[in-house]
This record gives sequence, C-alpha cells and structure tokens, in this order.
Amino acid sequence: MKKFLLAFCLTLFSVLVQADTRGLPDFTELVEKQGPAVVNISTSQSVRGGGRGSQPFPFDENDPMNEFFRRFMPRQPGAPGLPGAPRDFESRSLGSGFVISSDGYLLTNAHVVDAADEIVVRLTDKREFKARVIGSDKRTDVALIKIDATGLPTVRLGDPGILKVGEWVIAIGSPFGFENSVTAGIVSAKGRSLPQENYVPFIQTDAAVNPGNSGGPLFNMKGEVVGINSQIYSRSGGFMGISFAIPIDVAMEVQAQLRANGRVSRGRIGVVIQEVTKDLADSFGMSKVQGAIVNSVEKGGPAEKAGIEPGDVILKFDGRTIANSSDLPRIVGGTKPGSRVTIQVWRKGASRDVPVVVGEMAEERPAAHGSKSARPPERTPNRLGLVVSELTAEQKRELKVGGGLLIEDVRNNAARVDLRPGDVILALIARGESIEIKTLEQFNRLLAQLDKAANVTLLVRRGELQTFVTIKGLADK
Repeated sequence: MKKFLLAFCLTLFSVLVQADTRGLPDFTELVEKQGPAVVNISTSQSVRGGGRGSQPFPFDENDPMNEFFRRFMPRQPGAPGLPGAPRDFESRSLGSGFVISSDGYLLTNAHVVDAADEIVVRLTDKREFKARVIGSDKRTDVALIKIDATGLPTVRLGDPGILKVGEWVIAIGSPFGFENSVTAGIVSAKGRSLPQENYVPFIQTDAAVNPGNSGGPLFNMKGEVVGINSQIYSRSGGFMGISFAIPIDVAMEVQAQLRANGRVSRGRIGVVIQEVTKDLADSFGMSKVQGAIVNSVEKGGPAEKAGIEPGDVILKFDGRTIANSSDLPRIVGGTKPGSRVTIQVWRKGASRDVPVVVGEMAEERPAAHGSKSARPPERTPNRLGLVVSELTAEQKRELKVGGGLLIEDVRNNAARVDLRPGDVILALIARGESIEIKTLEQFNRLLAQLDKAANVTLLVRRGELQTFVTIKGLADK
C-alpha cells in the first residue's frame, strides 16, 4: 500500500510539473519575428563649457530628484563630472528604437535624440544609417526619426486599451549597449500618473529595463508593440523592478502630428486644478469623489471666457468622465484647438453644462515668485488655529486680488494640514457654498456660525498658485 501511495504521489508530481512547464510562456518565436525591427541608437553631441566637476544632471547628487525617474542615458568617458573631463568634449549616449514603416521611419524617446549633433541607427543585420529628427515632443517624450532605407522589417502595433494587469510583456532594447537584449515581466499597473508628466497614462511593468533600453518597444504576447520604454524608478540608476512605458496609441498620435507638421498641437482651457479628496468632496456637497477642482482661472483664457470659476469641479469634458484630476490634462491636451466642447461642472451643490472653445497650448513659461510680506505682531489664533490679518492695499496690488487674509502663523489642528505663514486665504467653502473672504470680521463671523466638528475648506493663494485645503474640526477658542 505504501509503495502504491508513493508511486501515485510521484506520478501526480510529475504531471503537475509538466503542466506547470507547459504553462510558462515561450518568447522565442516572438523575438525571432519582431527582434529585427528593433534598433540600437547612438548619439553624439559637442558640448562647450563643461569644465571639471560639472554635474551630468541639473540636481545635486543627494537631491531626491537626481534618483527619481532617471532617464536611461548612460554617461560615457569624457562626459562632464568625470575626472579629467575637458572643457570642450563630445558627449555620447545610447538608446533604442523600432521601425514603424518599411521606408525608414522609427520611434524612440525624445530624450534619446534631444540636442544630438549626430544620430546613428544600427540594425540587427549590422547595417548602420545616419538618422535625422523629423520631430520630437518633450511633453510625451516621443521622437520620430528617419533613415534613408527601404524594405525594412517593421513592428506590429497593439491596443494598450485591452492590455490587462498581470499580462506577460517583453522588452527588447540595448541595455548598456548590449544590442537586442530581451527581458520579460508582467504589466504591474496601467494609467500611472508621474510627477511632471501630465499627458501620458504610463504602463508600469516589472520587465527589466536599464540604461540603453530607453526608446525600445514593449511587446505583448501576440508580438504587438503596446508601449515605448521610457522611464525607470531607481535609487541606484539601475533596474529596481519598476519601469514605465508610453502607451503606443499615445505615441502614434504624437508621431502623426510630428510627421505632418513637425510639432504637436495641444488644446488648453487655462485652469489650475487639484485632486478631489473625500474631505473636499464632502465640503462641496458631492456624493462621489471624482473630478478636478479648479483652483484658479487664467485671465482672458478659454475657461474664463466660458464662465468657469475657481471652486468649480470639472466632472466631464466633451462627454468624457474625469475620474481623477490627472485625466483632465490628457483629455484637454488631446482635443483639437478651436473645438467647441461642453464641460460639465459641479457648482454650489448642482451640476451644470458650460460650453467652451478650446485654445492652443503655448510653450511653458517659468512661474513668477510671489512677493514676501512683513509679519505683523503675534496674536491669538482663531477657531481654525490660524493667526491671520487683512492684506494691505499694497499687498493686494502685488497679489492682484480684491480681498483675502494673510496667514501669519499656523497652530493647533491647522498645523496638521498644508498651510504655511505667507499663504493668503481667498475663500471659505462650507455646506457646499464658496464664500469670498473680504475682511477679518467677516471671516471670524463665518467661523462662529460653524459647529465645532465641522470640516472647513479654504481656497488658499501661495505665490502664483491656488489650492484648496481642508481642516477637520475647529480648534478650541
């Protein structure tokens, strides 16, 4: 009996192992068919004024931004920051790309070819071609380049919209210059929003990518390109299990405009927005946490002309639901300038439709710094735990506001939220109603009418920006 049970267990184990082995993906056919369409890209750039000790990145070595979302652009000997670097030197970088049409059009990342004096594309059959940039778009990090060749192998394009979290994907590229390297992983998440990246719903994967993979394709198991490998999250500069790819549908929309016009035209409506939290939704009388709160409206911009006001919550844009604030820049940016669309907003406890004519996005300009004001003598905090004072006529002129209160100090429960001395309170939102603050007496009278357990939302001006801040419960008098 024991021998029978032992034999049975061994047989069952063998069957399970064989089944598990058969269940593992086989990438060999995919790589054989699609690999030849992936290319190695090397660039060179003559740089002047890069003296000894200059940094290869604009951040200090210990600055978190220096290690957060590094571009995978390996620095070569002679680059700035290395011992013995000359003042005039040639900077060399490596990246990847892939062929999208047999007559020589290729996609890669904008940062791979940015400011390059020479771009060399190397195919898997060892042929090399000099490439020229048709156009690049830094906002999405997509570039379209062209080589003079015909009959090239091309990739097949897939639909990132049907890509599922947990699905197998593979990356092909040139990490550290090792051409046509293949790595595999799964889709970790979709629609990721990254800092300073407002126009791309990134695909997050755990497929190993490293410096040199930048611009290479991300394939699904059908052998279709679903993304362009663009960024990695790393504290060391190397792969740490988190990488991000630009969805191929976003990239193809960009390349179509680059091919036709050499530039990308994007829509804009002229608003500054923030995310809707549960506390803010309650303050505005909303039953569901969704949309984008309008913090400020650009003077003379499309939104102001349409009648959109600070404090409005944008729920839909041209019929498309704004689930999160990060959805709005993508949808507006993808709308053709000059289009007349309808925006659904939540205002004073009800939704309403506002027609607006979409403008065209201009080049980004650096924001001006807000002026600093002298701090008055210390006083007793109000029910919110804030010490505030009325703005002087000069301060109102500098800030270009008609009223508001200057926060001099933050105490008690207010210290737990994002309020700072120097912030200016412009409005108070309670019970779904936004009330513009004109005087200190008016502000204290409004606070006196609130229950101690009430949540209070303030519209606050900080420098050139406006934001909504919620304080849970009032402080003791």
